[in-house]
Amino acid sequence: MRFEDKLKRCSREQLWQEYCGFLDMSLAEYMYTQRRLMEEQLALWCASGLGRQLLRGSHPRNLDELRQMLPLTTYADYADVLLAKRTEMLCGEPAVWIQTTWEGGLRPIKLAPYTRSMLDTYRHNLLSTMMMASARKKGDFDLKRGDRILYGGAPLPYATGLMPSLFDEDISFTWLPDSNTNSDLSFSQRIKKGFAMAMAGGVDFFFGIGSVANYITENFGRSSGGSGGHHGLRVSPGNAVRYLRAKYVSRRDGRPIVPGDVFRLKAFFFAGTDAKCYRDRLTRAWGIAPVELAAGTESTCIGAENWEHRGMVFFPDACFYEFIPEQEMRRNLEEPDYQPRTCLMDEIQAGETYELVISVLHGGAFMRYRIGDMYHCVSAGAGQLPRLTFVDRVPNVIDIAGFTRITVSSMQEVIRLSRLELGDWVLKKEFNQKEDPFLHMYLEIPPDAQGSEVAAKSVLTEHLSLYFKYFDSDYGDLKKLLNMEPLEITILKYGTIAAYEKRMGTRLPRINPGMLDIIGLLAQEAEGEGGVRA
Repeated sequence: MRFEDKLKRCSREQLWQEYCGFLDMSLAEYMYTQRRLMEEQLALWCASGLGRQLLRGSHPRNLDELRQMLPLTTYADYADVLLAKRTEMLCGEPAVWIQTTWEGGLRPIKLAPYTRSMLDTYRHNLLSTMMMASARKKGDFDLKRGDRILYGGAPLPYATGLMPSLFDEDISFTWLPDSNTNSDLSFSQRIKKGFAMAMAGGVDFFFGIGSVANYITENFGRSSGGSGGHHGLRVSPGNAVRYLRAKYVSRRDGRPIVPGDVFRLKAFFFAGTDAKCYRDRLTRAWGIAPVELAAGTESTCIGAENWEHRGMVFFPDACFYEFIPEQEMRRNLEEPDYQPRTCLMDEIQAGETYELVISVLHGGAFMRYRIGDMYHCVSAGAGQLPRLTFVDRVPNVIDIAGFTRITVSSMQEVIRLSRLELGDWVLKKEFNQKEDPFLHMYLEIPPDAQGSEVAAKSVLTEHLSLYFKYFDSDYGDLKKLLNMEPLEITILKYGTIAAYEKRMGTRLPRINPGMLDIIGLLAQEAEGEGGVRA
């Protein structure tokens, strides 16, 4: 039975129990569900060609033996099978293949297979998310056929492109716009079309990657006609009244019109790297706090906040979850051969940060897979389900606003392609006064380089930005989204990094060193020990 038929035939209590009942599970009940589904997946996966390939002759009989026998995996372990779409090696027939960025121009894409059972679970959990977000208390959700969703997601083959078609299997929503049927439009054209549709008929829900949601919000005036009237724009009577009132208030108070002046959302969803940077400004602009959603190409939809905004609860039926404690993760970065220990959901502690490891259920391909995401446990204990919030990507990857992924090897390739004569460097993700993320490169220039530092910085920024765009197609979109230059360069005296490493007795991470290291590096540069001015 479709969800919209259930709305007519079932009580709200019945629907809440079916879709959101997991919120009332004890931790023991949650773990029983996790283990039961994992045992089913384990039998399928171990018998598949992919499973046999990764197990290398081992034959785990249960979950505990699997955790002992199978080392943690990364996408490189699956690439030969998945990029070639070797379906005969999988434990479930793919219904669709989803794509995402892997590592810029070095290894451009990752592909992930979704079985029909995975899609059904994904759809069910998306509906759960809609119900939880639109509720103001337990069971009091506000969801109906025809609700209008302002949509800032990318079209297929990206994971966000699944949402319109999956929802349409259960309930008819109006998408503003449907990114798949409007995939011929550019990103900015889809935004303008979405706002035009919203002004014409209203909007009930808003979904977007955090950086995209912020871009849409900041461009509201221009997209809706707010900065120069709405000539030629169809506006519903209700919106017209609110829009005229909003224009009056904005002129009176000397501030721009914001979406919350015109629209009354039931719920607002955001996800993705750096989404939390935009939470406060999005809340002010829309008059409603965004609900955090955890989803990914390999993982599907795994968790969401409810109306309380106290952190996400992970769905028990999407993936089996393991967690690498931060200290173990950092030791593994320093010692690549070290196998970090993992905790299960009933073992994580409040106040601690973890790297997430997933095993995709329902015929998925990924087992004990390091997804590359860090989560902080907000609350846990007393038999209650843990609440988590997304922190960032793992430290050896820089992900800016969900639009570019940079590693040591990809940065080295960018420098090689640029043909610039550069010295040592470190690259760190930092945030400006508005809390917008950017790349900050601390860079040495060889002593025989010509010209002033000011000229060198200008040339380097231009050259490296050009090659970032060449190397990573998302970089150009990132600059548009952030409305700023994503790359800042600080030039250090030649030899500063080596001198700092010698003084500290350790090698400095070239990607995302700690702030204390950056402060120490700048202090070393100021002292000039071992450094030669470029």
